Amino acid sequence: MSFWEYANPRKFMETTDNLVGPAFVLAGVCLAVGLIWGFFFTPDDFRQGSTVKIIYIHVPAAMMAINIWAMMLVTSLVWLIRRHHVSALAAKAAAPVGVTMTLIALFTGAVWGQPMWGTWWEWDPRLTSFLILFLFYLGYMALWSAIEDPDTAADLTAILCMVGSVFAILSRYAVNFWNQGLHQGASLSLDKEENISNVFWLPLLVSIAGFFLLFIALVFLRTRSEIRLRRIHALEMKERMA
Repeated sequence: MSFWEYANPRKFMETTDNLVGPAFVLAGVCLAVGLIWGFFFTPDDFRQGSTVKIIYIHVPAAMMAINIWAMMLVTSLVWLIRRHHVSALAAKAAAPVGVTMTLIALFTGAVWGQPMWGTWWEWDPRLTSFLILFLFYLGYMALWSAIEDPDTAADLTAILCMVGSVFAILSRYAVNFWNQGLHQGASLSLDKEENISNVFWLPLLVSIAGFFLLFIALVFLRTRSEIRLRRIHALEMKERMA
């Protein structure tokens, strides 16, 4: 069985029909376990106090915001190279989820930063690049809405996605590129000295899994809706030409 078989809309619809429900259920379980565990059964940090617990929302949302854009980049490139409509529609479907994750990350970051830094916002390299990524998400969605021809919209949004990927990379590695800035380093790291304590790390992993599964469920659901809308549009065009 070839991976490219799932680029066929009918095959995609048949395959995901039985996956959307379980994905939502698993996402709900992971989110409930991760957030309850993290907020109610972990100690306060010796420096940040109880404010550190916002990590269970902020970090997963920020990770998903960046990785969703990466997913959109890959599916956009597939569209440009292979002209598979499902990949373009999957990128379109992922954008509203990505912009929501970015907004959650920006809001929780401000709530977290205010007691730590004494300000709701700082023009820190990572924060600034993350804000620009948020604007790229909005621009991507607006471009899809502004162009009537879906193939032309897919082409132009794919190009925009490639440009915006620069800021997705900066959002992830800005702390490494610039030593200055208030933002802390990565919460999850292969370096044991940089990684957070296991008491915070384990529920954080469960929360991240919940956010990831929620994204998968939402993208499947929204892509299926986009395929149905494309079919309706094709039928309407056929009736007009008849």
